[in-house]
Amino acid sequence: MSDKQLKNVAIEREADGITFVMLNRPEKRNAMSPDLHYDMNAALDMVAADKDTKVVVLGGNGEAWCAGQDLRLYFRGTENDPEERQRSNEASHAWRWERLSTFAKPTIAMVHGYCFGGAFTQLCACDFAITAEDATYGLSEVNWGIIPGGIVSWNVAQMMLPRHALFYAVSGETFDGKRAVELGLANFAVPRAKLREETTKFARKLLKINPAVVRYTKEAVRAVRDMNEDQARDYLRSKQDSLARNDKEIREKVGMKQFLDDKTYRPGLGPYQRTEA
Repeated sequence: MSDKQLKNVAIEREADGITFVMLNRPEKRNAMSPDLHYDMNAALDMVAADKDTKVVVLGGNGEAWCAGQDLRLYFRGTENDPEERQRSNEASHAWRWERLSTFAKPTIAMVHGYCFGGAFTQLCACDFAITAEDATYGLSEVNWGIIPGGIVSWNVAQMMLPRHALFYAVSGETFDGKRAVELGLANFAVPRAKLREETTKFARKLLKINPAVVRYTKEAVRAVRDMNEDQARDYLRSKQDSLARNDKEIREKVGMKQFLDDKTYRPGLGPYQRTEA
């Protein structure tokens, strides 16, 4: 498909169905301006509609993943223009949380360099996160005399244990990629030189799994967090029924037949052999 020309976002498609959506303000460490927010919404529209995109990786060009909101352009630049402030605020929240946290295709945050402030929202919105070991994370808002606003405080409270969330939000202290894994913000940390290679390797693992199962599973895990046991049981039963109705492989129990009847599949050795592309 042809892409709309975007100034603040670069879309890089791999032949095997992996699409890298790269924040592209390297001279500003990919700090988020209003125009970047508009471009990211357009970029996510494009990759969502692209049948060749199976997995989306959110990265950043240059020496940083994302240094948070651009204080000059996002805050000061709109303080005397309430219409633009509202428009850019809605665009910011739309792609960073509403779109990413419910995105139908698997999403992976590929973090290097800096991940600060508002960048924690899209970090938490992505399904998975792979980080460079030497990446630098920080909730630096307290140093500017503001709180981690938008929904950043809620994001970190959801992802981190309460003591850790409070400590890093109040102290403003930074931490590296290895610590991000310990805190539950990332799945695993790798040397910076191998970040894209390892991210691609993980994305290819996802490509081998039935995409409907991946989608329904990630939606289910997110949904049940705030349910009680009875609600979760009801929801998951309905979710599985819906999956079977909408996917022929699941409806015909292909994986179970390969395990029980054909003896060609063993759990723990990867996904079953798919019969559909």
